Amino acid sequence: MLLAIFFSALAMTLIVGLRYLATSGLFAFATSRVRPGLYKGLDAQIRREIFWSLASAAIYGVPAGVVAWMWRDLGWTRIYTDWNAFPLWYLPVSLFLYLFLHDTWFYWTHRWMHIPRWFKRAHAVHHASRPPTAWAAMSFHPIEALTGAIVIPALVFLVPIHVAMLGLVLLIMTVMGVTNHMGWEMFPRWLVHSRAGNWLITASHHQRHHDEYLCNFGLYFRFWDKLCGTDRGLSPRSL
Repeated sequence: MLLAIFFSALAMTLIVGLRYLATSGLFAFATSRVRPGLYKGLDAQIRREIFWSLASAAIYGVPAGVVAWMWRDLGWTRIYTDWNAFPLWYLPVSLFLYLFLHDTWFYWTHRWMHIPRWFKRAHAVHHASRPPTAWAAMSFHPIEALTGAIVIPALVFLVPIHVAMLGLVLLIMTVMGVTNHMGWEMFPRWLVHSRAGNWLITASHHQRHHDEYLCNFGLYFRFWDKLCGTDRGLSPRSL
C-alpha cells in the first residue's frame, strides 16, 4: 500500500512539474513573439522562478497523488465517472462551485500572507519576481505552496464532480495562473472591459496586485475584492 501511494505521489509530482514547464514555456514563447524583449535582462529571475516552481510541483503533487490513489483504489472521494450519476445541469454548476470555493480560499489565504510577518516568511518569494513572468505562476515558498496544494484535494471529498469537470478546473487554474503573471494581456479589450470582464481576473487586474501589493487578491473572480473593498481595478499600464 505504501509503495502504491509513493508511486502515485511521484507520478503526480512529475505530471504537475511537466504541466508547469509545458504551460509556462508555451506562454513564455508566445510572449517572445507578441512582446519581444519584455523579459530582457530577467534571466536570473526566471531561473529562480523555475527553481521555486519545480519545488512547488512536489508539494502540489504529493497530496494530489494520495487523493488519486484514494479515488482509484478505495473510492473515498466524490469524483465520479458516470455521466448519469448526476443531472447534466450539475456539470457546469460543479465547475463553478470548485472555481468559486478555490477563489474564496485563495483570496483569504492571499490576504493573510500579506500580513507583514507572514509576507516576509512565505509570500516574499513570489513577489521577488519584479516584474513577474510567465514562469512565475508557481514560484512559491513551500508554506505558500502548501496552502495552495490542499484546497482541490480537500474539495474532492466534499463536493461531487465528474472527472472531466475536475480536469477542466485544473486546466483553468493552470492557464489563469500563468497568463495572469506574464506581463501582458492576452484577452481582447472588449472582454476585459465588458460587464463580464468586470468580474473576472486577467493579467490587467493581477498586474496591479504585483505593482501595489495591498489590492486585487483574487485568483479567478473579483467578487471578494469588490465585497471587501480591495479591488483597485486594472493596471494603469494598460497591458
